[in-house]
Amino acid sequence: MKTFDTSTGKPAVLIMGPTASGKTDLVLRLARERPIDIISVDSAMVYRGMDIGTGKPPRDVLERYPHRLVDILDPSQAYSAGQFVRDATRAIEESHRNARLPVLVGGTMLYFRALRHGLAEMPSADPAVRDQLDREAAERGWPALHDELARIDPTAAARIRPNDAQRIQRALEVFRLTGKTLSELHASPQPPAPDLRFIAYAWVPSDRQRLHAAIENRFASMMNAGLLDEVRALHARADLHADLPAIRSVGYRQLWEHLQGDIPLERAAERAIFATRQLARRQLMWLRAETEVSWIDPLESTADAQILRGIDSVLDERRTRPE
Repeated sequence: MKTFDTSTGKPAVLIMGPTASGKTDLVLRLARERPIDIISVDSAMVYRGMDIGTGKPPRDVLERYPHRLVDILDPSQAYSAGQFVRDATRAIEESHRNARLPVLVGGTMLYFRALRHGLAEMPSADPAVRDQLDREAAERGWPALHDELARIDPTAAARIRPNDAQRIQRALEVFRLTGKTLSELHASPQPPAPDLRFIAYAWVPSDRQRLHAAIENRFASMMNAGLLDEVRALHARADLHADLPAIRSVGYRQLWEHLQGDIPLERAAERAIFATRQLARRQLMWLRAETEVSWIDPLESTADAQILRGIDSVLDERRTRPE
């Protein structure tokens, strides 16, 4: 049986890039030509019933080219970077057991960074602490708790909006449970798995105006495909609300506000497009801070060939090993 030479670590290819850059179409083209397993790195694609707005491939495509870590949770559930690392590591190991090459593709940069560089050891959620913080927020408001966080951990507070209840609560919860700030814990992450070797690519179009146009066109296509009805079905569920991570996903959050009666549909669409552009900007900032990444411009005619050469170089490492 052919396997990979893992003397320097089990190889895994990473394809990172901003939203609407064409990563999903790329990995499907690669899967048609090479023995790869696709592992999704997307914090919204994990949710069932959130198909159009997350850009999932159609059902028939997913059946032919399965994507690991897609449709693994209900929208009422939360998912963390730590859970992703555990799930992705298992998927990578399974891929290698099947003598295939794992290719991780997506735009959730926190997940990529946690997988490549390790993750801070965080305490589990504590219902009693969260209840106390909810009571304080009801009395004082989340902006006041954000002020408290700014005194404790100004670095974290600078990254969190004053009305972002979920992240404020988590930051204060961590401090009350451990006596350490999020910034302190992030500064000393646990090391990544020592037996993995990552070959990383940034799939980033050089023309930002074309990327912005692609974002706008893609959202229009999603609306034509029934995105509003998809969000309406979620909104009709009594167990879902606006503060859940799933509902806070770009596009879903703005249409949810429309269904709540807060803004007209046209304004919701404008906000969704703007928020998606801002997301792409943040993704690019994360990517520029990464090291050991090969940048590829999908607008170049040789873009696919560049990644295929990299994949082939890893596939060529296969050697015969008795099983």
